[in-house]
Amino acid sequence: MPIRQKIFAIIVCIGVVFFIIDMVRRRRLREEYSGLWLTTSVIMFVLVLKYDWLETITKFIGAGLPTTTLFIGSIVFLMLISVQFSIKISKLTNQVKDLVQDNTLLRSELENCSRSGSGDMRGAGEKKD
Repeated sequence: MPIRQKIFAIIVCIGVVFFIIDMVRRRRLREEYSGLWLTTSVIMFVLVLKYDWLETITKFIGAGLPTTTLFIGSIVFLMLISVQFSIKISKLTNQVKDLVQDNTLLRSELENCSRSGSGDMRGAGEKKD
């Protein structure tokens, strides 16, 4: 790898690390999402410094060029990000469903209280004195 490319790649890797840390520090990115980004940046940094490792991986997976290996790594990275977001969306969907159900139950209790004319806001499970 030519020295200019190596220097550029190292600068990009270090820049990504500082950018992600700054985003977490400013609370614009949660810690749970930063792990994959930081891991990828560190792996790229190591592969830039140890280019022969990248060539070994390229031979191992049967790719023609080290750039092909990097593209495959990029696709794997995007798949991992997609799986991480899918898991988070599934959890949020379940939470929204639970909140909607709780809201419906509370609204029903409120309507029952207002129809009965009691005026107090006790839950349906509590008995009047």
